[in-house]
Amino acid sequence: MCLAIPGKILTKETAGAMLLGRVQFGGVVRQVSLDFVPEAEVGDFVMVHVGFAISRVDADEAERTYKILVEMDSIEGELPTAEP
Repeated sequence: MCLAIPGKILTKETAGAMLLGRVQFGGVVRQVSLDFVPEAEVGDFVMVHVGFAISRVDADEAERTYKILVEMDSIEGELPTAEP
């Protein structure tokens, strides 16, 4: 099962036609597409599914969701793969 994982946007930039961000998931940072949430800014929390931020969420909701995923031991399999 694939889930959306909450993360905090650390950086935001345009690369060609894509809007990208470095997003922190707990202690892990990954690059994700922000094309579906162009209104999201650095410091915002977003739900990320297979490398794409799909919605913005408030910090409390992000924290609750992250804790539940950790408790379910589901977080490791859902994080985007490591960057080269």
